Amino acid sequence: MKKVLVVDDEQSIVTLLQYNLQQAGYEVITAMDGEEGINAAISEQPDFIILDLMLPKMDGIEVCKHLRQQKVSTPILMLTAKDEEFDKVLGLELGADDYMTKPFSPREVVARVKAILRRIQAQPSAEGQEKEKTDYIKVKSLKIYPEHYEAYFDDEQLELTPKEFELLLYLAQHKGRVLTRDQLLSAVWNYDFAGDTRIVDVHISHLREKIEEDSKKPTFIKTIRGLGYKMEEPKGE
Repeated sequence: MKKVLVVDDEQSIVTLLQYNLQQAGYEVITAMDGEEGINAAISEQPDFIILDLMLPKMDGIEVCKHLRQQKVSTPILMLTAKDEEFDKVLGLELGADDYMTKPFSPREVVARVKAILRRIQAQPSAEGQEKEKTDYIKVKSLKIYPEHYEAYFDDEQLELTPKEFELLLYLAQHKGRVLTRDQLLSAVWNYDFAGDTRIVDVHISHLREKIEEDSKKPTFIKTIRGLGYKMEEPKGE
């Protein structure tokens, strides 16, 4: 049974999410403030974290930042009562995988949790990981193993969030093709963000920091002005 950690200081929301997640077959643990959330995330090792932005003691942004600094790669869905792009983008910049604005439908929360976990479940078992990795996509010094949810640059494994990996994989699978932001939103996030393409830009920026020698002068992921992005095979050595 997959375990979901819900971190929110509003008891009504915690109860609502706990009920709907349990009905969907998840084990649910809860925390009511940021510090408690961090401790639960580290000690309980949940498979998914639903994290409110406004929390006592330590807000959701700081919790997310702290967990990512501690190399906790658990998918994080950020909840915010504010409908401001700054909050959403900042959360994504610090490592959240997704966000929802309150009020929300508990069914949609469960659907998003399922969608992200379904992709992570594509990772092979420990027994499967011992087998030789032969199925991969190569772009110059970048190797991506779809079945293992792993990517390597210059033979060093990249630390990627689930969404960063999925975006990198999709770009590599369509190497040489210009992809619009809306196409990437639909393919990687699987639902309509109502034109909030900053989400794509933030994740592209993260990927560039991890695979480009100079993120300001990218050679792998090119910006096609007025259109979107394209992955290319870098020229030269």
